[in-house]
Amino acid sequence: MVFSQVHSLGLLGIDGYPVEVEADISQGLPGFDIVGMPGPAVKESRDRVRAAMKNCGFSFPVSRITVNLAPADVKKEGSVYDLPLLLALLRAGGQLSFNLSNMAFIGELSLTGEVRPVHGVLPMVLAARKAGIATMFIPKANAAEGAVVDGITVFAVDHIKTLLAHLSGEGPLTALPKTEFNPHTDAAIPDFSEVMGQAIPRRAMEIAAAGNHNILLVGPPGSGKSMLAKRLPSILPDMTREEALEATSVHSIVGTLPADVGLLSSRPFRSPHHTVSAVGLTGGGAVPRPGEVSLAHNGVLFLDELPEFSRQATEGLRQPLEDQRVTISRASGSLTYPCSFMLVAAMNPCACGYYGHPTRECTCSAHSVTRYLSRISGPLLDRFDLHVEVPPVGYIDLNAKDPSENSASIRERVNTARRVQLERYAGTRIRTNSQLTPSLLRRHCALSPDAETLMESAFDRLGLSARAYDRLLKVARTIADLDGSEKLRIEHLSEAIQYRSLDRKYWHR
Repeated sequence: MVFSQVHSLGLLGIDGYPVEVEADISQGLPGFDIVGMPGPAVKESRDRVRAAMKNCGFSFPVSRITVNLAPADVKKEGSVYDLPLLLALLRAGGQLSFNLSNMAFIGELSLTGEVRPVHGVLPMVLAARKAGIATMFIPKANAAEGAVVDGITVFAVDHIKTLLAHLSGEGPLTALPKTEFNPHTDAAIPDFSEVMGQAIPRRAMEIAAAGNHNILLVGPPGSGKSMLAKRLPSILPDMTREEALEATSVHSIVGTLPADVGLLSSRPFRSPHHTVSAVGLTGGGAVPRPGEVSLAHNGVLFLDELPEFSRQATEGLRQPLEDQRVTISRASGSLTYPCSFMLVAAMNPCACGYYGHPTRECTCSAHSVTRYLSRISGPLLDRFDLHVEVPPVGYIDLNAKDPSENSASIRERVNTARRVQLERYAGTRIRTNSQLTPSLLRRHCALSPDAETLMESAFDRLGLSARAYDRLLKVARTIADLDGSEKLRIEHLSEAIQYRSLDRKYWHR
């Protein structure tokens, strides 16, 4: 045999796609060419495969070798093709005669023939199942990811010799047992019972969690802004299996998934430092990869000290917040990553942190305060559903003997409100109130006559934009769901309005 074909997979954004590794050995001057738009890591496969073949007792063909990665119009990246390339060469050279049809292979090779882990195993196994592949072989270190997918037989291999022994029937491998999905909240997440006082901010965090709303916390140093934000995951509802698959796929292609974790069981919580670049936050790079917004998919993105982030980075959040996906375009093509996340941000009201403080004097000039606050643009501020002031905690609250309400109690109410939303929007792509489209907004957020009068007054008095108007209705809808009411009443709307007036106090907008 001078020609062979082996099935493999590649990655395009967050999705996998079938790749055919074709090997041809012909007469002529010795050479080894890889075509089909290979990236640098793919080109280096030639040396890894040559050494692995020799060190495992096989002879490397001293002939003209051409390897094609089809489809040839899509760029291939990574070391994932080492294993299928070696098998294709062994079959083309007549050193293997196994039937590899309806099987797919992925894995990086060491020079001694060990099969090393690669990124993106989960989306590639999902793509293999979709393409009708019956059996797939993956690196043993990626076994947890491969065991997640139903409807396909997955084997984990650690060495070429182990794989060949299985294919020959001399040493059969055991297929990976399917992983059970067990969503839960990480026990290491701190509890809301540790937050003393702050009744209004705690209530706002509950509303944000119930409707998946973006929230901005403004207050002096030490008032508990970061403390509140870091406890938010403890009251978020459990992920569905579909949400877990989406979130895990993003972490899989980036390589941030722990080796023993097949499926994320709790919602992601990302908290990048304010020195993060625009590319690090939203994604991109010479070889495009997801940013923090995509790593926070179906979870929380927390930006502490919001004004300290670069203007380019924060302004780059505007489109992902609206579209819930980010598209990275390069000359070679475009990649789209999901980024449906809850944005939580915290900031001081001025550089010294004490502007508007009841007992401490602010040392900033009026111009300095204005310049500090102007780092947050109006369009970005408009995309926060709730603007919440976090006041300094008084001695009485700090010295209280009775503990605050714990996260479990709050989470129970949040779960109830989320179930109502899932039932209400069943049959649509909408999961939470924050995702409501204009047509659904009119259907499910109709106001009573007295609430309509209040909304008209607030719209004119606060100078709301059309976006702010919609977000106000969405927050009111969530408050009504927490209250167990199908109708939006005036008290629901009035509470929502109180969370949209803080920008008028500090930004005078």
